Amino acid sequence: MNPTKRRTYAALAASTALLTLAACGSDAAEDDASSSSKTPSATTPSASEPAASAPAAGGAFTAGEYEATGSYTTPDGQTQSIDVEVTLAADGTITELDADGNAEGGNSEQFQGKFESGIDAQVEGRKITDLDVDKVSGSSLTSGGFNDAIDQIIGQAQA
Repeated sequence: MNPTKRRTYAALAASTALLTLAACGSDAAEDDASSSSKTPSATTPSASEPAASAPAAGGAFTAGEYEATGSYTTPDGQTQSIDVEVTLAADGTITELDADGNAEGGNSEQFQGKFESGIDAQVEGRKITDLDVDKVSGSSLTSGGFNDAIDQIIGQAQA
């Protein structure tokens, strides 16, 4: 085999390996994806929930229902999002969670579906500030969008 073909095959093999790793996802890729494109939605505590007094310094929250949309970027460059709704107690405990992916087909829809089916058990009953979801049911990129939405909700509930 001539040197030019050998270099071409080596470059092709290296590119394939990098794309395979990117498709598997990594914490660094999720962090970059979730911080590069955030899509906040306007939300306030629900009128049906009793509101606590203004949050005190040190991590108190205003009890109520909150929602936000978190986004992330897939390895092929598409931006995907997930809607997250939580009900918080005044101490920051998540009492209810609803996560709904917005993908319309393909791998993203499949991974978001897997994420949705396993996330409740991982977060309900836990403090919102203790969450750092990494991977749920094999879905790592959706976790980045979820964490993005949780960060927005923390900001809203402490405001």
